[in-house]
Amino acid sequence: MNPRSRAGAGWDAIVVGGRVAGASTALLLARSGLRVLVVDRARRGSDTVSTHALMRGGVLQLRRWGLLDRIVATGTPPVRRATFHYGAESMPISLKPYAGVDALYAPRRTVLDALLVDAAEEAGARFRFGLAVTDLARDSAGRVVGVVLRDHDGATWTERARQVVGADGRGSVVAGRVAAPTIASGSRAGAYVYGYWPAADVDGYHWYYGDALSAGVIPTNDGLACVFVGGPQDVLASAMRDHGPVAAHRGLLARLDEGLAERTAAPPYGSVRFFRGMPARLRRPYGPGWALVGDAGCWVDPLSTHGITDALRDAELLAIAIVAGSASERAEGIALVDYQAQRDRMALPMQPIVDRLASHEWDLAEARRLLHGLSSVMADEVEAIRGFDLAATRTA
Repeated sequence: MNPRSRAGAGWDAIVVGGRVAGASTALLLARSGLRVLVVDRARRGSDTVSTHALMRGGVLQLRRWGLLDRIVATGTPPVRRATFHYGAESMPISLKPYAGVDALYAPRRTVLDALLVDAAEEAGARFRFGLAVTDLARDSAGRVVGVVLRDHDGATWTERARQVVGADGRGSVVAGRVAAPTIASGSRAGAYVYGYWPAADVDGYHWYYGDALSAGVIPTNDGLACVFVGGPQDVLASAMRDHGPVAAHRGLLARLDEGLAERTAAPPYGSVRFFRGMPARLRRPYGPGWALVGDAGCWVDPLSTHGITDALRDAELLAIAIVAGSASERAEGIALVDYQAQRDRMALPMQPIVDRLASHEWDLAEARRLLHGLSSVMADEVEAIRGFDLAATRTA
């Protein structure tokens, strides 16, 4: 059925954005029996900027949802070791099986996003790609009751829903239209240049720190690794301007680690891309008839390598809240307050650590301390995710 023909009936939820956060939220809502429409301005199957790496909490979510085997079946390589390079010193750490997770994964976004969309459609969610949200519809009391859509031909119409979810990234249209307030923010942001090179001999994740720069080698699909280098925005922008993407990437890597630069001596597979970050931002993620999830509500610098895991975590928290709040507006308010409280409990401890890492002003001793703190926060997050089954049971 064409969603346009259902405008009179409406939807239980309209999700704006069909990538990790949006597709995951739609999947869980549809599995709970809700009528869900997802709209995304991009084309189906398109790529997006990403470092790909899933942390244990993200892998745990995919396993709990019955999707991890599908990731494995795509040929995404398992990661069972992470090596931290502090200047000339290397520190390999083997992943210990825990919480049903014995390997990490870093699927290409063309793989992960498509897999989540397929799973959500199997659960009954409807997706429409190539549609832009131009505004939000409201009732006489100001409650959000739908979205105004525009297609490629310029036609516009309104789709109505009990709940509108903004999963449309750090520049969220939904967050902008409702003026979602920022409740916490950082002050630093890095910039990153990345591309793809052969990964036949890459043993797990490799993270590099030193000389006011950072880098990572992340094995992903098709026998390739995502190789990024990060640093202060003015440094990377100047290198890009003076040398172009490929030469800037290799020159910055050479400053950090000659061996890593040699790994990228061959031409990259595809283009080398430049990404300018922005300071961390945590928005209040709900209001009358609307909610935010993923980068729209919780943005951290890419050096955290935690954005996808954040999105998978918060998608479930929000889905639980929407289902629990479906009985009445009062129940909805209580459930969404709890959604924010749980999200903030996990997100806030990470933000000052990542903010400092993104500055690239640390020495190697401080970098170690920061990463140790980040590891502790992630361990606490895994414990919290293990409790999601209990939360879902209570709201069933």
